[in-house]
Order: sequence, then C-alpha cells, then structure tokens
Amino acid sequence: MTAATNAREAILNSVRSALRRGPLDDARRAELDARRPHHTRPAQDEELVARFIRKFESRAGTTVRVANRAEVPAAVEAYRADKGLPAHAAVGAALQDLAFPGLEIHHDPAGISETMAVSQALAGIAEPGSLMMASGPASPITHNFVPDDHVVVLDAGAIVGHFEEAWEVLRARAEGMPRATNIISGPSRTADVEQTIQLGAHGPRRVHVIIVG
Repeated sequence: MTAATNAREAILNSVRSALRRGPLDDARRAELDARRPHHTRPAQDEELVARFIRKFESRAGTTVRVANRAEVPAAVEAYRADKGLPAHAAVGAALQDLAFPGLEIHHDPAGISETMAVSQALAGIAEPGSLMMASGPASPITHNFVPDDHVVVLDAGAIVGHFEEAWEVLRARAEGMPRATNIISGPSRTADVEQTIQLGAHGPRRVHVIIVG
C-alpha cells in the first residue's frame, strides 16, 4: 500500500468514524451510484475513431493507426526517426510487454533531460478528441509533461463518445481511482506572449497518438 493510499484510507476512516459506520456494502454502493444524474449528451453521427482523430488533429496533434499491439514498436521508431530524436525514451511500464529494438528505454519517471516518452492511455474521448491518462507506477505523470515529444498508445476499443463515459471507465479501474487524472487534447500551448500561439508552454511540443486496432 502506497503512502497516497494510506492517506486516502485515513481520511475515509475519519469520515466513517464521524458518521458512525463502516465501509459501504456493494448493495448500498449500487444504490448511491444509481442516484447519479445522467446528463444530456450531444448526438454524434460520426464513427468514434474517426471523430477522435479529426478533433485531436485539429489542435496540432498527430495520429497513426496500426492493426495490432505488436506493431506499436515499429510505429514508435518511425516517429522517432522522422523527428530526428535520440534513440532513448521513457516508456510506461504498461507497455513493458513490448520490445523496442534499437531504442534504449527505462520505465522510470521522465527526467529533465528526457526527449521522448511513450505511454498507454486509459481512454480516448471522441467528443472533444482528448486522451484520458491515469497516473500510477505503470504510467508516471511526468511522462505527460516533461519530454518535448509524447507518444501515446490508445486502443481503438477504449475510445468512448462522451466525457461522462470516460469517467465511468475511470471509476471501473481494477486499481481504483488514480491520484491524478490528466486530459490531454494535443500539444501544450499558450498565447500569453504577444497573443502568438507557442507550443510546449508547460508540456510537450508534440503529442503523437498510435491507435491500435
């Protein structure tokens, strides 16, 4: 159990103590979940993957599709070579089942000198064309912010239509709720300097999504 989990449990136990009850059973949880409002969601007449690609690329992000997970390393190498990046990267442990020939990798958080990170997305959201990233040991949050180039692996089947569905995916994680969740909608940008768009303001200059399937 991590320090963050210990702190969370301590807070929840304090609340339960004040309410003079223990953890909720499954029946009570289901009853409370059923009370959550179901918001009206905009209709979508576009296939989910196509909409995700269109919206994500409209904000200077790039995408490529591969047939299966085994093709991911080649797609990463093609991107690295095209951008002329050094042959090393921080790769999330969620991708440790893949081999990256010719690429020096590590599964640790990204350091200040890191040029590229490769991560697994929890979900894609077609409505805005955004990625949902859940922090944790297998997906260090520094991968989302430190390197200039961030390559994200997204399973086509993990693309949902609306934000509300993405929150359901997050709640259903076997590992529980992450300490942090990031929604990424393309490269970092700002227009604070002379009203001119600058990429890489507080995160990657380039975000490239490899859609699997």
